[in-house]
Amino acid sequence: MSKNYARNLVSLLLGLFSIQSSFAQSTSSTYSSLGIGEFNNSGLTQNQAMGGMGISYGSSFSVNNVNPAISIKNYAYSFQAALNYNTLDAATSTSSDRVDGGGLSYVTMSFPLIPRKWSMGLGLNQVTGVDYNLSYLGPVVNSDLLSRNNIQGRGGLSEVYLQTGFQVVKNLSLGIHGSYLFGSTIRTNQLELLNPESLPIGISSEYYERMTFSDLTFKGGLYYMAKIGDRKVLNLGAIYHLFGDINGKEFAKMAELGQSAIPNSPGNVLRDDEPGSIHIPQRFGYGVSYEKVDKFVVGLEMQHQDFSQFRGFNPGESSLTNSFKVSLGGQYVPNPYSIESLFDRITFRSGVEFEKLPYFINDTEINDIGINFGASIPVYSMSLLNLAVKVGTRGTVDNGLIRENYFKVSLGISINDNSWFYKKVFE
Repeated sequence: MSKNYARNLVSLLLGLFSIQSSFAQSTSSTYSSLGIGEFNNSGLTQNQAMGGMGISYGSSFSVNNVNPAISIKNYAYSFQAALNYNTLDAATSTSSDRVDGGGLSYVTMSFPLIPRKWSMGLGLNQVTGVDYNLSYLGPVVNSDLLSRNNIQGRGGLSEVYLQTGFQVVKNLSLGIHGSYLFGSTIRTNQLELLNPESLPIGISSEYYERMTFSDLTFKGGLYYMAKIGDRKVLNLGAIYHLFGDINGKEFAKMAELGQSAIPNSPGNVLRDDEPGSIHIPQRFGYGVSYEKVDKFVVGLEMQHQDFSQFRGFNPGESSLTNSFKVSLGGQYVPNPYSIESLFDRITFRSGVEFEKLPYFINDTEINDIGINFGASIPVYSMSLLNLAVKVGTRGTVDNGLIRENYFKVSLGISINDNSWFYKKVFE
């Protein structure tokens, strides 16, 4: 590897760190208050449009960060980035509210070292998201006063990753995905006393907690392609993601309202950047897809993660259960080689996904089901405009819980270029 190439790679990694602050929450959910937040297990825009399918299938013109073994399909340099927007209607049995938000989803790229035999990729991606705002109003016992609790949380974990995929033998490849995991979560609990006219009285208090994390994680992938006929392929894939103990530190402070997050302000510091760790359980997934090359793909995939093994920063602070996700999706392109019709070169995608979330509250399982669709539209040469839309629901209003109906949009761009490869070959 040349010095200039290595220097450019380091500069690119530093650039990815610098744009991390542009991330907005890809999730707005009451349930993200549990554990370390809501996990993003659905991949990039093109994967999201197929219900998160990416363990067993990937194309030559799209980055695959779900299964690094499939990245050998990228025979051209590929750069991808996307923005997201989501809106959510949260309801209990007596009330409802709407929230929305959006921002940068990911920046990633992949490039072949030996086309179709060895590839490398890197990127910045959001792993978990925490974003909730709860308010409780109730009477004070033996008093005509009211108490109001406002509980808020934001943040999550992101990753800067480097991955490689390589061919072991014909039709069989392996991949390794290494991540530097980092981020923080901030949670506040504000308590106010109100008189019968709902006006604040006395001194209002605030609890502030900030947990900051940084550590390394690894993911392995396997991909096998079996030809079963003329331009017909059966794809098999599997992944294993090792998280383990994630090191961090915790700061917690109790103070008057509006003072707890201010350095050196009056208050009671409960934990002053005390070191510790959380434990995130391993995740594994597998899938199969049937492909008619340059025409259509349909696949079924599953992922499992046993969150009963999750350990929070403070032991006993969280009680989670086993979770799993099922994705059924596919894509269709009328004629990828059509010169006269842009419509014929559009790749159409759809999928459904069901996820048993790791939350068991008031003797009730929390499930998430969504319908997905999207497309990749050619815009210039081999580059694409990617779109994914998801409409879904999670939770229930039974047993004092919350049902969330949501609408998510991801809009991204894939810039592909193989001119550098052909220039090198023919010079």
